[in-house]
Amino acid sequence: MPDGSPRLPGAPEREDRIVVHVDMDCFYAACERLRDPDLAGEPVVVGMGYEPGETHGAVATASYEAREYGVESAQAISEAVELLPPAERADPGEPSARYLPVDMDHYESVAEDARAILHDVAGTVREVSIDEAYLDVTDRTAWEVAEGFGRHVKDRIRREVGVTASVGVTPTMSAAKVASDHDKPDGLVVVEPGEVRDFLAPLPVEDIHGVGPVRARELGEMGIETAGDLAAASAPELADRFGDRGRAIVRRARGEDDRAVTPRGRPKSLSRESAFPEPVAAGDQGAERIRTLAGAVADRAERRGATYRTIGVKAVQPPFDVNTRERSLPGPVEDPDLVRDVALELFEEFHGTQVRKVGVRVSNLSFQAGEQRRLDRFDRGGDGGCVTSSDGTVYDQSVRETEYEQSTLADFRTN
Repeated sequence: MPDGSPRLPGAPEREDRIVVHVDMDCFYAACERLRDPDLAGEPVVVGMGYEPGETHGAVATASYEAREYGVESAQAISEAVELLPPAERADPGEPSARYLPVDMDHYESVAEDARAILHDVAGTVREVSIDEAYLDVTDRTAWEVAEGFGRHVKDRIRREVGVTASVGVTPTMSAAKVASDHDKPDGLVVVEPGEVRDFLAPLPVEDIHGVGPVRARELGEMGIETAGDLAAASAPELADRFGDRGRAIVRRARGEDDRAVTPRGRPKSLSRESAFPEPVAAGDQGAERIRTLAGAVADRAERRGATYRTIGVKAVQPPFDVNTRERSLPGPVEDPDLVRDVALELFEEFHGTQVRKVGVRVSNLSFQAGEQRRLDRFDRGGDGGCVTSSDGTVYDQSVRETEYEQSTLADFRTN
């Protein structure tokens, strides 16, 4: 499907732009090692919802030592324990892991130190998540010394914060993300203007920003396996099949991405998603993951000072059918128990089915001081899923399907 690969409309005019993507390696595990140096070199698994002596919840971060045994982010803790038992349960000579509960206050304090460095070295910073950011450093350095600049950022984070970061330096945001992932952990990859397309060409097509597992499978059916194949594809043909996203991924495979690094404003929603290695029953296993994700979303909202008017769940059923349900509340609230209870009730609709991915979202966010409200009791009795506030007022609620905004780094991600 080659079409000569002309430069598409909207390609960047400023090829001298220098974009840095910083991604701290296995961040939660690295933070735990700061607190307990004896964990250095040991398999460390940090779990969302994990408590000592229990095996519910999911893996938030697995150190590289733990990953060698098959432990992965978003994996159920029970599965992780089977692959790598806790030290106190392992037989002598067997590999074992240290399983630790998430401590977001600690991780946020470490992340704040790292963010201070990023804002010091760059005039423009786009914070993507607790451990990841894009920098535009065009006015701070030059391509001739870009590698030294990237190494300086890494060294400052290691020296002043105590964790390692992988850094990608390229002319575009999408390529910078790929570059920082290319040589993890503790990597530094610099791709200069004019070299981006050649750098991307041999990589799997799913490495291109905007190409997820479903899209990669569809592209594979079209004979497009690598970024090079995608770059050589007909943009109009992919646009006919995938809409504007098809044209965008062709551009990115060619190294063309005109997006500017801009600081993020306040989000419209906050979400967490988690995929299962294989489809599972939406009953106990799926509900337990929903419970864990609800806690993570509510915690994230609290840390951002956000209240929310809508709570929703997402269930992806085989092969890739996306279903969402949401419930609107009478007013903005900040109530982790309510998020959990509403999410679990909404998810009950999928009982008896198979799911391969689940998610929880809060939306219609508000950040105004004094607007916080808590609904202390959720009544699942015969009121049609009503919500009862602390003053005893009962509000009738409706459940409806809605388009579920896709989350990127806010998901259960691999740190």
